[in-house]
Amino acid sequence: MYGFDIILSCSMTALSVGASGIAAAIVVFCFWKMKCISRKLMTLSKKKTESAKNVEQFLMNYGSISPTRYEYSEIKRMTNSFQDKLGKGGYGSVFKGKLDDGRMVAVKLLSESKGNGDEFINEVASISRTSHVNIVTLLGFCVKGSKRALVYEFMPNGSLEKFIYDSTRPHLGWKTLYDITLGIARGLEYLHRGCNTRILHFDIKPHNILLDKDFCPKISDFGLSKLCMAKESVVSLRGARGTPGFIAPELISRNFGAVSYKSDVYSYGMMVLEIVGGRKNVNTGATNSSQIYFPQWIYNNVEQSRDLGLQGVTTPEDEEIATKMVLVGLWCIQMDPSNRPPMNEVLEMLEGGVDELQIPPKPFLSSPSISSLQNDSIVSISSIPTAR
Repeated sequence: MYGFDIILSCSMTALSVGASGIAAAIVVFCFWKMKCISRKLMTLSKKKTESAKNVEQFLMNYGSISPTRYEYSEIKRMTNSFQDKLGKGGYGSVFKGKLDDGRMVAVKLLSESKGNGDEFINEVASISRTSHVNIVTLLGFCVKGSKRALVYEFMPNGSLEKFIYDSTRPHLGWKTLYDITLGIARGLEYLHRGCNTRILHFDIKPHNILLDKDFCPKISDFGLSKLCMAKESVVSLRGARGTPGFIAPELISRNFGAVSYKSDVYSYGMMVLEIVGGRKNVNTGATNSSQIYFPQWIYNNVEQSRDLGLQGVTTPEDEEIATKMVLVGLWCIQMDPSNRPPMNEVLEMLEGGVDELQIPPKPFLSSPSISSLQNDSIVSISSIPTAR
């Protein structure tokens, strides 16, 4: 019995020590966890402070050219406390608003957690330098602590993407699609050559093309843009930027060439082909495997003088417009940047006759060495049938 008492006593002591150890471990863990949380909060607070400083420093430097600065209370009033939400993107939400003079506006409320103010700075710095019918007008902005908003002219027809991908909407007609394509080209050519400072957009896609009441296109969303001197043909970037499906190959791997304004040309070409096809360029649900990647499918049809099979082509004028847009799009998406035309040449191609255009080399099979083979790859387009 005495021995049992000793064993019981030892067991109780061991349990007590074990419990104390567990309790101590829990205390240490909680202390460590609180310290981590505190460190994260301090880092977040520091980032917000640095972000606010970056923005304010920028506004001091660009004060003379920046648009109207609104108080946050004015932003709330013009949007009726953010009642009418127009959409949401990676950098925030867009609300419909109304200025005191009666003008309708679109207010982009930027997410507080995004970046260090770079998106806001890029937007204001880029658009403040522009004045063009095909570039969206920035009317004002708001900076209040971590809250930031951008006030734009209102575009009644919204973004281009809903007119491309929504099969329930009627086809806009090839003349309207051509005018939209031409307007975007003019806007991009202005950004690349018409400003004192060259502006590279780096996110050209249907979502970022807004349409006014007359379907005049406006390039918007300059959050990823980069400013450079007009004489600079090559820019330096840290990693890729843009939207998958529209990002130029050289933005992913420098083996394809240097990053330049030709990267916007590639994105433009991919967008033009989506306008032409009325669909995403990549369709994994296609019943025919050859139609999964639209640029390759349409190129094969052009190369072999087959029916392009495009929706809404009913007249010879439609045929010419559709063929011209296809060829321009294929030239713009060449893998080698040096094979892509600059936007001023894109405009000449769009405004000229379709018989003046040539079929480019296969863009998706090209490489930087394709330029030596280019002359051998060009064929005539004297007769390319399109759907009727």
